[in-house]
Amino acid sequence: MIRVSENISISEDEIEEHFIRTSGPGGQHVNKTSSGVQLRFDVANSPSIPGDVKRRLKALAGSRLTNDGILMIASTNNRSQTANRREAVERLVALIQEAEKKPKRRRKTKPSMGARAKRLENKNRRGALKNSRAAVKRTDD
Repeated sequence: MIRVSENISISEDEIEEHFIRTSGPGGQHVNKTSSGVQLRFDVANSPSIPGDVKRRLKALAGSRLTNDGILMIASTNNRSQTANRREAVERLVALIQEAEKKPKRRRKTKPSMGARAKRLENKNRRGALKNSRAAVKRTDD
């Protein structure tokens, strides 16, 4: 059982891991072992995640989410399989924790009278400056 927060816990049965070969340092060892991990989590059919968190998680996941609603996280930074596995799970937990935060509603505000007056004053000044740059018209007497 993976504890995400006090409200959400994910069963390890819901997470599917596939081990993949990785590039980078490691010499010949890297060509023989599958130390990278590709974690798959079915967001759409997960009973442990509430609906509003699912919606926010789908929005946060972006291109990591497949059309079937499966979240894919790959970790290939470390040489050891266990470290990559741990990192992938930590990233999944962090993503779900971020999705659990409810966004604050925006309160509509009006600019103060002073702010409006200042804006109009600056606007008039700028217009006057631009008018002063205009070509001088000659009057022939």
